[in-house]
Amino acid sequence: MKIVFAGTPDFAVPSLRAAMRHGDVVAVYTQPDRPAGRGRGLQASPVKLEAVAAGIPVLQPETLRDQAARDALRALQPDLMVVVAYGQILPQKILDIPRLGCWNVHASLLPRWRGAAPIQRAIEAGDRETGVCLMQMEKGLDTGPVLLSQKLAIGDDETGGELHDRLAELGAQTLSDGLELLLAGVRPVPQPQPEDGVSYAHKLEKHEAKLDWSQPATVLANKVRAFHPWPIAEAEVAGERVRIHAAEALPSMQRAVPGTLLAASRDGIDIACGEGMLRIHDLQREGGKPITATDYVNARRGLQQAVSMPRP
Repeated sequence: MKIVFAGTPDFAVPSLRAAMRHGDVVAVYTQPDRPAGRGRGLQASPVKLEAVAAGIPVLQPETLRDQAARDALRALQPDLMVVVAYGQILPQKILDIPRLGCWNVHASLLPRWRGAAPIQRAIEAGDRETGVCLMQMEKGLDTGPVLLSQKLAIGDDETGGELHDRLAELGAQTLSDGLELLLAGVRPVPQPQPEDGVSYAHKLEKHEAKLDWSQPATVLANKVRAFHPWPIAEAEVAGERVRIHAAEALPSMQRAVPGTLLAASRDGIDIACGEGMLRIHDLQREGGKPITATDYVNARRGLQQAVSMPRP
């Protein structure tokens, strides 16, 4: 089976490996090399690096909407195109070229969390469960019928990065299951997505990382988990802007203005929220490295004296 693979970030690499195990990957499409790092030198995508190491031809068009792109894909005579976090919308004329169409590995239980950031949005929303869908692609944004799906429980303390890695592997396994069916002469039956329960996972923006202490502690704790390892939650703690790497929501009987420092000890740094309090366990000062709350308290002499006493 001749497969064309389209993907760009780390999330897509396990699926590329699965495609290579089950078929002849005749070409890999990925985003053009982009400036990255302090030197802003051009950097190849993780998928490109994997493809080059495997000796697979790599194509990096800026767009798939012109005739040249269609001609290049058609010349490959693919049976199937597998798309995993590619980063471009595929027009209908591209979707129509592979004999079996185009499959997409998507990191949510569709129709919940269509769009760019389903992993982080699931954690941010406090979802207890997520998963992976193998979808037959159509023109709409993640609207195609689902071929296969697998569920996954979200851990209580799981971060966006940790869930990303687990879903990447689950996505590869789900793709493998679908390809094995094809190789056995069985085409997975497309199941239309339900009309109810549609939600959109909009792209993460850096400004979202700023925590608003007037929100409930549970909301803020979910943001801390969701936005790790990027863009990393940040907030003001006793007059200093810090980045927060780990925290938990706790109930509080103290009546205090949101943002008030309630406690600073080895147990953590407690900040009053609109409801409850957020206990910070790991944080990072400007220009510094991530440290524990204990190290932070030791470094900021007088912080414990800044703790506000509860009001009667």
